[in-house]
Amino acid sequence: MLPDLCWQRCLLAALAVVCLIVFSSPAQAKQKKQKKRAVATVALASAAAAPTLVRAGKTKAPAPNGLQAEARLIQIYQLIGQSKTREALKLADKLVLDHPNFALAQLVHGDLLAAQTQPVRALGDVPEATVRAAPGVLTDLREESLLRIRALREKPAAGMLPSNFVRLSARNKHAIAVDASRARLYLFENTAQGLRLVADYYASVGKMGIEKNVEGDLKTPLGIYFVTNTLDPNSLKDLYGAGALPINYPNPYDIRRGKTGSGIWLHGVPQAQFARAPKATDGCVAVSNPDLQDILKRVEIRTTPVVILPKLEWVNPAQTNADTAAFDRAFSSWRSAKAAGGLDAAMVHYSPDFDSYGKKLAEWRGVISSEIAKKRSSELKDVSVLHWAESPSSATMVITFSEVPTGAVSGPTKRQYWLRSAATSNQWKIFFEGIIG
Repeated sequence: MLPDLCWQRCLLAALAVVCLIVFSSPAQAKQKKQKKRAVATVALASAAAAPTLVRAGKTKAPAPNGLQAEARLIQIYQLIGQSKTREALKLADKLVLDHPNFALAQLVHGDLLAAQTQPVRALGDVPEATVRAAPGVLTDLREESLLRIRALREKPAAGMLPSNFVRLSARNKHAIAVDASRARLYLFENTAQGLRLVADYYASVGKMGIEKNVEGDLKTPLGIYFVTNTLDPNSLKDLYGAGALPINYPNPYDIRRGKTGSGIWLHGVPQAQFARAPKATDGCVAVSNPDLQDILKRVEIRTTPVVILPKLEWVNPAQTNADTAAFDRAFSSWRSAKAAGGLDAAMVHYSPDFDSYGKKLAEWRGVISSEIAKKRSSELKDVSVLHWAESPSSATMVITFSEVPTGAVSGPTKRQYWLRSAATSNQWKIFFEGIIG
């Protein structure tokens, strides 16, 4: 990890020190100056042109491990922060050779070369003419660098988990959480001891940011979703890279609030790129192709939750907040009422504006009555609970479970959405319920 002082100051100070490197003689320094300055001048252009070089087959194909590439870049930053710039340059030489399409690495490499003969004032210290030739690229790369460093300096403490994962069943083998403020995707494995963070990746979101509302607004939605499918990269445009994982946007809560749009995926990047700018998609979440391939090995259709938030709240999983405790009581009451065959007692837990694929509350009362009549005794298995608070005054719980009649081996898998807000008199009420499998 970098020292506690601001990483930008550390990086710039270290790069400034590099200009004081003494060559064997002034003449040698003068001879090298022109070459190093030229490399620095085109640092930004090289970063932008890296994809072209890959397509043309003029450079070595990228190494397969994206996580390793990011770790190597951070190591370079650490060496710069320690004023070990010669060592940093050696690592940067190798990194851009292994990953010629890693634009940020190309930029840092150019700065390290330039810093041997002149002061470097900022990350990507190139002439204005070069910046104008690739408008926006330098700004995006600087933001990417800051976000990568910030996310890795502010890693969650061991054992802490996003507050959204209240309870996951054994069927939820993995879970995903996206923190838009850090441009980071976190991947968890559900073990016998509970959720365990296994990896985290740099991720891009919508060009216009987050909180999607309407079709075409170029924003990434916020909420609780599930992977619904896996798409073969051979059937996709190169834009999506190594593949795609569609999620169920708009979910029932999105529909309730009138949100529109579709086709929100977790996907890769064009083969000629290593990563996209922090805000570069049409509303999807994009990670590098090596990172996506790692994710594809783990996720499962319909059972892998994907939480997307402006900022994740990391908590001790042993702690239970008041919202969760109140919900547990409401859920237990609904479950007991239905098991006891009490139709009226069960229906108390449904919101007046309940909707299940077009079925309103009156029709749903008939569905529940029929279920109670057919099987008075059943057991809920594989219960998972996910929590999302849109605001202090409004929260949702997404519940998935199998309802298995007593004596049976299996039963339908259902999903419920519960809401606590002013619309429900601040009580937990079911506004959606449906069979998903």
